[in-house]
Amino acid sequence: MDRLPKKLQKKLQNRESINALRTLCGQSNHIDFSSNDYLGFASSKTIFQKTHHFLEQKELYQNGATGSRLLSGNHELYTEVEIMLATFHNAAAALVFNSGYDANIGFFSSVPQRGDIILYDEYIHASIRDGIQMSHAKSYKFAHNQLEAIEKKIQSLRSDSSSDQEVYIVTESVFSMDGDTPDLRLFVSFCNKNNYHLIVDEAHATGVFGNKGVGLLQQLELEDEVFARINTFGKALGCHGAVILGSEQLKSYLVNFARSFIYTTGLPPHSVASILVMYKELETTLATKKLKENIDFFNREVEKINLNSLFIKSNSAIHCCILSGNKRVKKVATKIQQKGFDVKPILSPTVPEGQERLRFCLHSYNSKEEISQVLNLLITFI
Repeated sequence: MDRLPKKLQKKLQNRESINALRTLCGQSNHIDFSSNDYLGFASSKTIFQKTHHFLEQKELYQNGATGSRLLSGNHELYTEVEIMLATFHNAAAALVFNSGYDANIGFFSSVPQRGDIILYDEYIHASIRDGIQMSHAKSYKFAHNQLEAIEKKIQSLRSDSSSDQEVYIVTESVFSMDGDTPDLRLFVSFCNKNNYHLIVDEAHATGVFGNKGVGLLQQLELEDEVFARINTFGKALGCHGAVILGSEQLKSYLVNFARSFIYTTGLPPHSVASILVMYKELETTLATKKLKENIDFFNREVEKINLNSLFIKSNSAIHCCILSGNKRVKKVATKIQQKGFDVKPILSPTVPEGQERLRFCLHSYNSKEEISQVLNLLITFI
């Protein structure tokens, strides 16, 4: 086999030299403070059996979708799940994608047009950045959660703009690397006032915020005020795939122009059935209530042991302790892991240099004793 080209070897060596080389690791039996399985759905035997039973009732003994949804892969469960999702999330229409990455790539590469402007939060997810890079629109980042920065940027950009130029504002309801939230009411008001299009990624809010886990926008009763919502199923829902929620016209446009939707094999029936079963579970589960209790308890404990200055303020399931330097944060993470707690370090360049952190993901199944123990280990090792 050919050797790896020298340029690629150099990039790997550079990554290793700054203590930031990524490697794959197997699953551990440590106490979980790192996964996105906030409600425990991904590992639920009961939900697994319900999905299997659902498929048997439907007599759907099919392993794969057999093709793209525009050819042979649009099996009957897709219609059922998209109607359910639109109803649950109070949207006019829903379109399922194979993953959150596919949804973001498909949306941002096809919707904003040449001559349009995209303004995105500097901490926006990598999949959104990749989609934006594929767009013909001009894009600019703005300071994290700062509406004033958007206003100043647009004023400098739009002086000679054409009358048909559209402006797209992109943010997340819960940021994956900080766990914080923007002032969504202010963003909605600003976009409505100026006739801009607001897109909100709700990946880490779905299943966590709002009645039955509907998400933060619905909790704030703002769902009708945004152009598009992107909700994923690989976090609190514990399965796979994503949905873009919006108007019927937007759905039709994406079916016709979103390449990550058009040119890929559809999800198999089992994956789509899992989405249905997981959402039904949200209707009755007590896990969302238990998760909220654990989030509140975690914040009280952080305050009690005087670690507020190191943690980014968060009411979500994601809590980040800033420990500058890849070497330092990896060392502390390793010590905590050796004590049986799965806490992951987040290194630069994933986050800006100097903003390296330990990322604590909370779950409905974490006990209060476990939360206290892991925070006491943290204060011991730092």
